[in-house]
Amino acid sequence: MSKQELVVLGQDSADSTDACCSGLLTAPLDEERAETLAKVFKALGDPVRLRLLSMIASRRGGEICVCDLTPAFDLSQPTISHHLKLLRQAGLIDCERRGTWVYYWLLPETTDQLAALLTRPAGATGEAS
Repeated sequence: MSKQELVVLGQDSADSTDACCSGLLTAPLDEERAETLAKVFKALGDPVRLRLLSMIASRRGGEICVCDLTPAFDLSQPTISHHLKLLRQAGLIDCERRGTWVYYWLLPETTDQLAALLTRPAGATGEAS
């Protein structure tokens, strides 16, 4: 298992809003930006983490207790915690401990940046001339 840290989008001073919001179809990614984004997409590349993110993002009220997440999977609580940690390291979610439980919520600025990256610019057809 890799001990590699994931970089949160928007925390690097070189990671400006303009740079993060230019789409793939408007300009090629530089090497550093591609490596940063690959780490976020890697966090999303696991079905369990993708389901966890979906459960957190779709929760009415914007947050969910880990006690509501764990029963949805046939995995141990430490495994679920590990997946949640990777999502946090990628900057996709955040959490807060309240007593014995931890509550999670989506960080929409990261998912918005990913959506902007993958969105075709207005007026672009995506067809070759």
